[in-house]
Amino acid sequence: MAETLLKVRDLSKAFKLPSNSLFMRKASYNQAVNHVSFDVLKGESLGIVGESGCGKSTMARLITQLIKPTSGEIIYEGQNLAQLNKNQLHHFRRDIQMVFQNPYATLDPRKRIISLLTEPLVIHGIGTKKEREKQALDMLVKVGLKPEHAERYPHEFSGGQRQRINIARALMLKPKIIICDEAVSALDVSVQSQVLNLLNQLQDEFKLTYIFISHDLNVVRYFCDRIAVMYYGNLVEMGSADEIYSHPKEDYTKKLLSAIPSDSPFERKLGTLDEQINNGDGETHEK
Repeated sequence: MAETLLKVRDLSKAFKLPSNSLFMRKASYNQAVNHVSFDVLKGESLGIVGESGCGKSTMARLITQLIKPTSGEIIYEGQNLAQLNKNQLHHFRRDIQMVFQNPYATLDPRKRIISLLTEPLVIHGIGTKKEREKQALDMLVKVGLKPEHAERYPHEFSGGQRQRINIARALMLKPKIIICDEAVSALDVSVQSQVLNLLNQLQDEFKLTYIFISHDLNVVRYFCDRIAVMYYGNLVEMGSADEIYSHPKEDYTKKLLSAIPSDSPFERKLGTLDEQINNGDGETHEK
């Protein structure tokens, strides 16, 4: 039985909506996440899927405490993260890192890559300058880039390379959990599969647990062990990838799956690229 690493219990988040009338006395709210509960198992890749606006990204920001929940618990190492103040959260942020959708917007264009990678270590007071820079150079190699890339700026890289840099930065603090919020959706199909294969390799090497948020059911099917399906802020179904895709129980899940093209270009491309990567040719497709 796999160890439970993170527990989400009865989690809710409601956003207050702006009033359009001077005569509206009662505030109205958008229930982005509605009493959601699930466990994240150590070493797994848990996929969270659903249409745009279903609450997937809000869930990610709640777990990382970028926003506070309206109610509910996020239990990690016996602590409810939702009740911790900023100083208390400082320690836990080392263990739970995030990779966002837009690989360019999350990199400061004014800073060299070496500075972007060492910044988390500086914030947490880890190592000397020399030790931090050595770790950054080593991490660039682990994500498929070169040490000399450390002196370049973000605009000098392709989208896939920038996302590799974001992944490297997330790994600098040696986290236990990485949340990927649509981390490959902005990339070309061929580059998506390279980044997914990289994430798989890094998971084995660093003993990572992933929470993988995506609207792309084909990507989630390939990458994740278990899948949680969200609909209008509610968790409507959860199970292994095989169970969800082969024997969905909820009507909404069935409708999502029916929207997948019968001959998905991602799956065709992925099969070809997997063969090339296994033959040592995985880096030739991204310029």
